[in-house]
Amino acid sequence: MVTSMADGCKIERLEGRINGAFVSRSDAAEIGVVVLSGSSGRVDIDRARLFAETGAKALALRWFGAAGQSPGICEIPLETFCDATDFLMSRGCRRIVFVGTSKGAEAALLVATLDPRVNTVIAISPSSVVWGNIGPGKDGREWPERSSWSWKGEPLDFVPADPAWERDYRDGLVSYRSFFERCLETDGETLWRAQIPIEKATADLVLVAGGDDALWPSERFARELASRREKSGRPVSLVVDPEAGHRVLLPGEITPRSRLHAHGGSDVSDAKLGLMAWAAIEAALSPKD
Repeated sequence: MVTSMADGCKIERLEGRINGAFVSRSDAAEIGVVVLSGSSGRVDIDRARLFAETGAKALALRWFGAAGQSPGICEIPLETFCDATDFLMSRGCRRIVFVGTSKGAEAALLVATLDPRVNTVIAISPSSVVWGNIGPGKDGREWPERSSWSWKGEPLDFVPADPAWERDYRDGLVSYRSFFERCLETDGETLWRAQIPIEKATADLVLVAGGDDALWPSERFARELASRREKSGRPVSLVVDPEAGHRVLLPGEITPRSRLHAHGGSDVSDAKLGLMAWAAIEAALSPKD
């Protein structure tokens, strides 16, 4: 474990069962935030510091790609994220918040349906269904397609890939939005079995999505989640902007645009949505009566 200081925040680099970085201030409260990045696999220390500056204890979790972990997003045990909750509770946290982006949001939403200790989920550019693997599993194989997630050793149902999809481009980069939209045209039974049952979660929920998302239709997903949540009688906060893309910039963030595939949006619109989202996030983080 390596410890460093930055702008009043202590940063502990973690390896082993819990991998990533733990960021906190000396005056931190009892709120623990698990920060999950998407398919980049990045340990998002900058976002963890943003939450630490609000007084939370933040864990930027590496959940694939480290020693002993799956090299890709393939049948990742959701227990990995329950372990993150255990870790934060061992550090004195009594209220647990998951902040996930893209595939990290997919994981955060699923964990909230399984672990009642999760008090709040902030899902940025989320999915409303489970998808197949991205990259190889522990066996080194990417094919045949498997679920991204498992629970108690069993893979979760997922929406399969459509091999007939033809690549779509935007600004010279591959846009996968049409791929996911085409996959969603599968039969109703498959879609129903792959749904993230967010109505089962007791956690408070904040959904953030851009209508110009070029990676997948996150606004559609967010609205589906919000609709099912509302029908179940549970509260939800939905924050959308029609011009924002997949990359949402919270206040002060300068995350570079992807050079691998199209994200949509723009620096201005992505930051605008991030500012709107931050107001909802601060409300979600505020002490409860």
